[in-house]
Formats: sequence, structure tokens, C-alpha cells
Amino acid sequence: MVFDVLTLFPEMFYSVLSTSILKRAIEKGKIKVNLINIRDFSKDKHKRVDDYPYGGGPGMVMMPQPIFDAIEFVKKQGDIPVYYLGPKGKIFNQEMAVKMSKLDRIVLLCGHYEGIDERVYSIIDEEISLGDFILTGGEIAAMAIIDAVSRLIDGVLSDPQSYREDSFFEGLLEYPQYTRPEVFRGMKVPDVLLSGNHAEIAKWRRQKSLEITLLKRPDLLKKAVLTEEDKKFLREKGFDI
Repeated sequence: MVFDVLTLFPEMFYSVLSTSILKRAIEKGKIKVNLINIRDFSKDKHKRVDDYPYGGGPGMVMMPQPIFDAIEFVKKQGDIPVYYLGPKGKIFNQEMAVKMSKLDRIVLLCGHYEGIDERVYSIIDEEISLGDFILTGGEIAAMAIIDAVSRLIDGVLSDPQSYREDSFFEGLLEYPQYTRPEVFRGMKVPDVLLSGNHAEIAKWRRQKSLEITLLKRPDLLKKAVLTEEDKKFLREKGFDI
């Protein structure tokens, strides 16, 4: 999969893309990240990409011309969907990550300053936000999306089961995890995880996922894929379903 990142600060991505799972995914050819500097498309002799907002007000606004030209440059290579990382977009979630992971290529446009000229929206497919808070720019959001989507691409993780059991993959939060030692400062690993009984372990993990989701994010349960056994368990816990 190819990620075309349109940014004013490509250097922000260097460390992230040269470490851990993303580095290995790039080396294996599972993903490719093109860092495209929007300033390279500015027609201003000083490579200026922002200007004061019409009507007055604080801050600067990203000008349309460099962004239009940058997007059109990428789109010459195909009909590639363009996602703008901005505060007014849909909240990014695992469902969106899964949909993106099935595409061959996407453009991630990183906003900055007070945002983009409104006319840029005419060539954007969708605006995405990480949540109800403000970042200095879209670069950190783009990194999060690249990471979330990449790990869903076949061959990026050594074991596909890793992401299938992640929080949010089936609409539930993940069950508790333990590793060695068996006892640490008086706290013991649950007996069921040491039993070797895989059916009982799977049941325990499922019920713990349900319990944790009920406690921390009950809103997720309304959209989660639940079995009749799940529903019975939740009703016993007092959840109306």
C-alpha cells in the first residue's frame, strides 16, 4: 500500500518511519510512504504557502494554489482518495482503518496554521480527525493513521492474530495480558491462563473483554458483534441489551 503524505514538515516523519514495525514493513515492500513537501509547489519566490485570512482574525491560512497543485500532481498517477487531517472531520476509528487498509493508495493532507482555504475542500474526499482536541498540525494524525492502517495489511505483522485480538477490532476492548514472572509483588497471573485449557482461556478472555468494555466504554457494546452467550453474560452483569 502507498501513502502519499502532503505536508509542510516531512522531516517530522523520518524517525517514525525508520523504527519498529513501520520500518520493517517498508523494507519488506508491504507499504511505501511518499513524503511530499507542499512548499515545493508554491509559486511564490519565497516558497510561501500561507496568508492572512480575508475578513481579519488571528493566525494564517494555508493558500489553495500549492495544495491544489500538490494534490493534482499525485492524482496524475491515478484516482487516489484524498483525506484531509482536520478538526472538523469524522473521528478516526478501527472501522475506518480497516476500510483504508483495503485500498491500494491514499493521500493524507496535513493541515497547519488556522487550516486550509475553504476552496481546497472541493478536491478532498473526506476530512478526518483524531478526536475533540487541537493539534498544531496534521502530521501527528497522519502518523497515527499510517501506523493503524499498516498493521492491518497482510504480512506487516508476523502473526495476523495479533491485530484480530486488538482493542476495537471486534468492537470490544482487549482482555488483560500477563507475562513472566507468574507472581510479581504478590500479584499472581490468573489460574485459568496457566491451565493449558484453551477453551476455558478463550472464554475467560472473551468475558474479560466484555467486562472491561462495559466498565470503560459501554457505548461500544451497542455496535459490537455479540453472540447470544455474550448477551447473556452482559445481562447477568446488569447491562440492558
